[in-house]
Amino acid sequence: MNDKNIKNEKMEAIVSLAKRRGFIYQGSDVYGGLSGTWDFGPLGVTLKRNIMNQWWKMFVEERDDMYGVDAAILMNKKVWQASGHVDTFSDPMVECSNCKSRFQADKINISKCPSCGKEGTLSEPRQFNMMFKTHVGPVDDESSLSYLRPETAQGIFTNYKNVLDSFYPDLPFGLAQQGKAFRNEISPRDFIFRTREFEQMEIEYFVHPEKWEESFEMWRKLVWDWCAAIGLPIESVHELEVSDEDRAHYSKRTIDFEFDFPIGREELLGLAYRGSFDLDNIQRVSGKSMDYNVKGTNEKFVPHVIEPSFGVERALMAVLSVAYTEDEVNGDKRVYLKLPEHLAPVKYAVSPLLKNKPELVAKAREVYDLLRKKHGAVMWDDNGNIGKRYRRQDEIGTPYCVVIDFDTLENDTVTIRDRDTTEQKLVAIDSL
Repeated sequence: MNDKNIKNEKMEAIVSLAKRRGFIYQGSDVYGGLSGTWDFGPLGVTLKRNIMNQWWKMFVEERDDMYGVDAAILMNKKVWQASGHVDTFSDPMVECSNCKSRFQADKINISKCPSCGKEGTLSEPRQFNMMFKTHVGPVDDESSLSYLRPETAQGIFTNYKNVLDSFYPDLPFGLAQQGKAFRNEISPRDFIFRTREFEQMEIEYFVHPEKWEESFEMWRKLVWDWCAAIGLPIESVHELEVSDEDRAHYSKRTIDFEFDFPIGREELLGLAYRGSFDLDNIQRVSGKSMDYNVKGTNEKFVPHVIEPSFGVERALMAVLSVAYTEDEVNGDKRVYLKLPEHLAPVKYAVSPLLKNKPELVAKAREVYDLLRKKHGAVMWDDNGNIGKRYRRQDEIGTPYCVVIDFDTLENDTVTIRDRDTTEQKLVAIDSL
């Protein structure tokens, strides 16, 4: 079996596990689904939140130069006109005259249709704007036209002046935002890798125009720290220096950080130097100054910007890709998620050895309440025999299973079983 087939099988196994164990479901599944949308189940939403909380802690709470914002998803359409999205936020699209399928032209071999296989049926490429249109208010006309934001960055830029007036931080400083974005992708694909609704974690870091390079290098190193923080092996992450012809016209440097997903090496996140492009546009269209006045001097200028941009779903998909593991225990195949402990949706699973023994159940409930008060993410599991419980907890990535047996009633010790090694040891309850 070749490497591609192995990777495809792994991707299929991850998608299957994600649905079976309540991580990720197809959007609107009960009605046949909606292409490019996914719903996060009880375990998936917790894993996603743990990733987002780790990012916020690392890049906002633990830094003195960062401020958080949460801008509205709906924005004045002038935002998207000034930013260039209305005119340029598009991909080349082709349509098959035979099966009517549509594809992003630069992602396929346009000599034949990827769907029906017919040759010579694809149209000439035309530009397709990916912003979702909507209307604000009761009148459905051009004056009420707005868009669902295709990125969170512009919500940061429109609040730059507000934060400046409220806090007037020293340069360099950054604004961070997490939130939903929407892109009407021509052909969403590969599970949660490319979707029409997704979440971003973005930073706009404002710097002196002559000092952008040192800040860019700082954020390049911090991106590697982030990858390590969510458990991505260093050998699976790669820097791609984007060439002059492929960079946005306003960028002097861009690095795409790529990851070895089961679907192949694809972009995980980006780091771009945007210059003063966005603030200049706001200043030009709004007529309001975006200057930064250096404290205690007469120097003023429009700051330049370093932008690290992270996709939540792509980070989560990378985490699942690394965590998915198959091995053998006592000759039987075992599947488990080797999630970093701080990301795992469930930290401990507590079980009475036998659920029909009231004294064991009562003691197990005591231990469950004790752990839940301290750790929160604790699951009660008394379904099936103890081996099946272990396998079930392995599949959802629970690091530790805690079992209360008859010895517990005698000496207040419990058995803790380690997910990765399957080793078991006795531990006193008061040391948990």
